Amino acid sequence: MKELLTGNEAIARGAYESGVTVAAAYPGTPSTEILENLVRYPGVYAQWSPNEKVAMEVGVGAAIGGARVLVAMKHVGVNVAADPLFTLAYTGVNGGLVLVSADDPGMHSSQNEQDNRNYARFAKVPLLEPSNSQECKDMVGVALELSEQFDTPVILRTTTRVAHSQSMVELGERQEGQAKPYVKNPQKYVMVPAHARGRHLVVEERRKRLHDYVETSPLNRVDWEDRRIGIITGGIVYEYVKEVVPGASVLKLGITFPLPERLIREFAAQVEELYVIEELEPFLEEQIRLMGIEVTGKKLFPRVGEISQRVIAEKILSVTAHKDLINDAVLAEGVETDKDVRIPVRPPVMCPGCPHRGVFYILSQLKMTVMGDIGCYTLGALPPLEAMDTCICMGASVGSALGMEKAHPEMHGKVVAVIGDSTFLHSGITGLLDIAYNKGATTTIILDNRTTAMTGHQDHPATGRTLRKEPTNPVDLAGLARALGINRVVVVDPFDLDNLKNVIQDEAAADEPSVIIAQRPCALLVKEKGLPYVVEAGTCINCKKCMKLGCPALTAGVETVIVNTTLCTGCGLCSQLCPTGALKKEGEVIG
Repeated sequence: MKELLTGNEAIARGAYESGVTVAAAYPGTPSTEILENLVRYPGVYAQWSPNEKVAMEVGVGAAIGGARVLVAMKHVGVNVAADPLFTLAYTGVNGGLVLVSADDPGMHSSQNEQDNRNYARFAKVPLLEPSNSQECKDMVGVALELSEQFDTPVILRTTTRVAHSQSMVELGERQEGQAKPYVKNPQKYVMVPAHARGRHLVVEERRKRLHDYVETSPLNRVDWEDRRIGIITGGIVYEYVKEVVPGASVLKLGITFPLPERLIREFAAQVEELYVIEELEPFLEEQIRLMGIEVTGKKLFPRVGEISQRVIAEKILSVTAHKDLINDAVLAEGVETDKDVRIPVRPPVMCPGCPHRGVFYILSQLKMTVMGDIGCYTLGALPPLEAMDTCICMGASVGSALGMEKAHPEMHGKVVAVIGDSTFLHSGITGLLDIAYNKGATTTIILDNRTTAMTGHQDHPATGRTLRKEPTNPVDLAGLARALGINRVVVVDPFDLDNLKNVIQDEAAADEPSVIIAQRPCALLVKEKGLPYVVEAGTCINCKKCMKLGCPALTAGVETVIVNTTLCTGCGLCSQLCPTGALKKEGEVIG
């Protein structure tokens, strides 16, 4: 039976069919849907972990225990999980372990576009790259077999286009397997220096065996066509190449570390022009050049952003004499025929009724230096609020605020950290502990909207529900802050602007650290909406103070501000800013 699946859905299906029994992840676009789909399959235990390092460590324990395991995260999450990953490459696994790294070329939802293929070379573990949904499913099984055969974690790298694109997938049956027995073996699993030295030798011996394996793996194959042009590629770019240069011979690499040197040499020797087309870093190109093979790569193709079909066509056409092999239809697609047509820009904004909006409005009015963090609240950096100064990585706001305070003591009272509830539990706890331990006086504002909102409303340890929607013990954020040594902890309603302003001013001015928990559920989770606000005729003076909130439900009209009552959630922030009281709840307007 065939089914239309996204790459993420196919990975989940592949894990199920291949006998995975334990899966762990932290949600992060473009990887989130893997666990959300995998949890629906019987016989699989799947969980959200507080962060990627913990998810990886859960996977490590399950794999050493003999189970087949899948751990999933976005590319920057591997930075967090790298510590256990690198040592797991030494210890090996017992059961199979696949780490899915979902990279984000073009930074559709990320703070950088690092190329995680480099992690495979750094950790000396195999790297597989699917090009479509069928390969996503199949390569999970291959990766697990490789993991068990070579006693190593295996990285399965996808990108946003592979993760979210749909294609047909042939479904199979689940292969039920018994977990391998765990046998105590300190020399293999206890990585004190004396043991680690011996395991490093094992890693190098394994690397040699993997080099032999990849030469004959069916995941690396040649599509022979016209030999005037030869292209080496993999991942989603393979699909683009087949569309753009259908007449060229292509070496498709499904395993991109280690590389099949003999296969590459044989292919290169049989084509006239040789290109390597890959997104981001010259990962393949550099290794091929080290083989002494001349190839055209990043000299022609961009090192930043995504590579499109059009880019491939234009770049190859600019240098090749064999233009007859290019699909001219690609260049004709998407050409603007009416040069006067201009599509208006629609910048991202926080949702109507978002509980974060009031916090950022007040911080902007107080001209605070705001050390920000990762989440949908990062939109507080954009106009008209413009109330965030930094955004580095998950949890960085808290430590950065302390660093700013230590560098500029004169800024006391004017620096705050802002972090979401899920992000705080991910990696903000240790930063807050650092503030308490090192006698800082920083104020940390936790934006508690009761969910991991940016990635689609996943649960976390403070929501009281697991990935399976089972009830569990919710973290008490206020109690946690106090346990870390913070004596001043205040819970506020972010829709009460006057009180919010007073609390922020008071806590920021205190000579000891404090935590403000701005607590309101995400507007998209609230089922019962309040009555919308409307403008009372003749009262609005069109001062547009309410427009400074950046609420999508408010529009600047010719004579008055206009409220889109379909969008309005009735949060009341706009009415608190109106100097004439022109914004009233529907039904309260006179006349």
